[in-house]
Amino acid sequence: MIKLGISGALGKMGRRLLSMANKDDELEVVFGLERKGHKEIGKIIEGVKIEDNPEVIKMCDCLIEFTTPQATVEHLPYLIKFKKSAVIGTTGLNEQQVEKVKEAAKFVPIVFSPNMSVGVNLLFKLVKEASKTLKGYKVYIQETHHIHKKDAPSGTAKKLAQIINNSGLRITPEEIKAIREDEVVGDHIVTFESDFDKIELLHSAKTRDIFVKGALLGAKWVVVQRQGLYSMDDVLFSKVS
Repeated sequence: MIKLGISGALGKMGRRLLSMANKDDELEVVFGLERKGHKEIGKIIEGVKIEDNPEVIKMCDCLIEFTTPQATVEHLPYLIKFKKSAVIGTTGLNEQQVEKVKEAAKFVPIVFSPNMSVGVNLLFKLVKEASKTLKGYKVYIQETHHIHKKDAPSGTAKKLAQIINNSGLRITPEEIKAIREDEVVGDHIVTFESDFDKIELLHSAKTRDIFVKGALLGAKWVVVQRQGLYSMDDVLFSKVS
């Protein structure tokens, strides 16, 4: 049985993680972690006590993070102190914060991905192949999310741009069209266009549960890995063990 800690347990993603992990016979959620001052601290929710002291990280085998960049970085020393693995799905980290995640991964295994969805990570691979094949094409990225999402463009869109640029085509973050409307979970469209044709790759998330499913899969995978920084591509497609 893998013991999980869920950071950001009472956010939208955190609550779904609590619910779905409790239905998985391979997992046991041993605590939910929330910010100090949260009104639910000390309460039992979904059978799990909500804590505000990061020292509880010592109780888990893997910490799943869907929180703020600041909270994510604050928890890294505890992962190192207690030698615990982590799955980090927090988005919006700046370069310095990302470097701190990379530094922590020298001591403990961490899966760090802007999108935990299996489908989106397949999209990453398809975009990589298309970018290598479609030389000379113009490329466009459009992403749409709910109005509550703080970062724009999304971490997923930035990752798509990075893949495209690494393959020899060119798109800047400023050229990504980011739309915020209603309660859209997450849509990403990558378009390759020439004078002769147009190719579109689209992923549309119907529910946040696809991210939860991927995060739980990542947790099961990372607990048996050596220290290092991993992606969902490693979880899904590599033979690392």
